[in-house]
Amino acid sequence: MTMVFYNYIIGGTFLVSLFGSVLLFILRDDSYREKKIEKGSRKFEIQTDTVTGTETGKCSPENDSGDDIIIVGAGVAGAALAHTLGKDGRRVRVIERDLTEPDRIVGELLQPGGYLKLAELGLEDCVEEIDAQRVLGYALFKDGRNTKLSYPLKKFHADVAGRSFHNGRFIRRMREKAATLPNVQLEEGTVRGVQYKTKDGQELRAYAPLTIVCDGCFSNLRRSLCNPKVDVPSCFVGLVLENCKLPFPNHGHVILADPSPILFYLISSTEVHCLLDVPGKKVPSLANGEMANYLKTMVATQVPPELCEAFIAAVDKGNIRTMPNRSMPADPHQTLGALLMGDAFNMRHPLTGGGMTVALSDIVVLRDLLRPLHDLHDAGSLAKYLESFYTLRKPVASTINTLAGALYKVFSASPDQASLGGDFSTGPVALLSGLNPCPLSLVLHFFAVAIYGIGLLLLPFPSLGCMLIGARLISSASGIIFPIIKAEGVRQMFFPATVPAVYRAPPVD
Repeated sequence: MTMVFYNYIIGGTFLVSLFGSVLLFILRDDSYREKKIEKGSRKFEIQTDTVTGTETGKCSPENDSGDDIIIVGAGVAGAALAHTLGKDGRRVRVIERDLTEPDRIVGELLQPGGYLKLAELGLEDCVEEIDAQRVLGYALFKDGRNTKLSYPLKKFHADVAGRSFHNGRFIRRMREKAATLPNVQLEEGTVRGVQYKTKDGQELRAYAPLTIVCDGCFSNLRRSLCNPKVDVPSCFVGLVLENCKLPFPNHGHVILADPSPILFYLISSTEVHCLLDVPGKKVPSLANGEMANYLKTMVATQVPPELCEAFIAAVDKGNIRTMPNRSMPADPHQTLGALLMGDAFNMRHPLTGGGMTVALSDIVVLRDLLRPLHDLHDAGSLAKYLESFYTLRKPVASTINTLAGALYKVFSASPDQASLGGDFSTGPVALLSGLNPCPLSLVLHFFAVAIYGIGLLLLPFPSLGCMLIGARLISSASGIIFPIIKAEGVRQMFFPATVPAVYRAPPVD
């Protein structure tokens, strides 16, 4: 038996009115963005604690250190970018605050679409030898019932699937691969503008015609490169369950709990990671036992029976970790000689595991843009040319971002439910997996679900009460989706071919 809930219908019903509103957003949204880009054009210059940062957008032979590109940060985005650009012959210097293996509770699920991008970059072997687990879809649980939603993988090679793993092991593998290239140099240091402090306390300066900032969700450089509007809708509470089996092998498990979802997924052959979403910026105290009590009394009763014993054991073990969930639309300043990428640039709720897919897709776009360029020193021409990056990335990024924000709010919105399956479940799973990252597909799918939802409300006979519920659904859904779409940029999201920056030619060498 397959099922989907009225909560999904909330995510689709708003699109009945989307087509009539899109054109109104386009002119207003685009005129604002074009003015803002013109106003925001400036050189990358950061005040530091000790000196004033030098303009990386103006690199001359006198102060050039010999690097083509400096990358700040060696997480998923930074390490993958270093290997990709180094493989293309660029001289790359990577400056990372801490080169020891990271230990995080997020960034552990790579969707199938992200795996395809990883393979396109020649990094697919980085999920090998880390005990990564294949992920073939999702299992949804609600009030004792469940259903399995598998990724549509029949058209792809047998290797194509999602992967779940320890985030730190994955990053370590990518750093190691980047370091094998003779033209890629990884250094440990804290960046202050273009000055950085090494692990042994030595202060050095680095110069390159292009600096790419990938210093993660807590970036201290993003304010000079974008207009950060960071939202913290919730926090994750993480526990590791040991030696237990998931009800559906090779599937991520989503429990539609009260008040918000709970995730279970393998990160190794013997470990299941549980991430509990707690709405708001505060979580129960770990120190005084409030968290353990909350998990045992409020959460354990909603966990599938097959996992409940292991869940209680993990709580008793006490290794409970928390992390704020952040979302931030991409809103860059056009900055000479500098780009933002990864979580420093754009974040979405991690419930859907789309962050690495967006980052790897952005790297493919940037790699293809830079390949025709042999000289990066003309900062003004380079900046105008790379402006197209922000539009070319939109189809993938905006689809995943919009779906992540909408699904989180829908999953946390209402207890109502209904049955639905077949093609109605295949569509959103393809979008969620990154295998069909098309904004138009997102619209068409939810438009179909909206029609189905209205039919359920009005059959067998329309009533005033049902019509009022339908109106509330449309109002609620519009409040969820329209702000997300507007933040992404309506024209860039749905009509990227109409944006002039897409057609800019590379600067002449």
